[in-house]
Amino acid sequence: MNQRKVTTIRQLYEHATPVTVEHDLRAAVEILKTFPDEESRAHAAVYMDGLSQLRSEWQLEKHSAERKRNKSRLGAHSPRPPRTTRR
Repeated sequence: MNQRKVTTIRQLYEHATPVTVEHDLRAAVEILKTFPDEESRAHAAVYMDGLSQLRSEWQLEKHSAERKRNKSRLGAHSPRPPRTTRR
């Protein structure tokens, strides 16, 4: 029975996308909570870690893309006042 649960978590990992990763990770955690002991959970750990890594990477990409969009919308550089020299 635990093997079927590990397979389900693996499938969540393999089919995760940037849009679904939050839901997939939550579903995997709920499945993981049903495992009877630490030894059973260890079999799913690599997929859980993978889902977490994917979420982190995709969040970074999303925030980076948002920053680039905001920067281009505001202009690449803010105008600077001309330098004055003292004499």
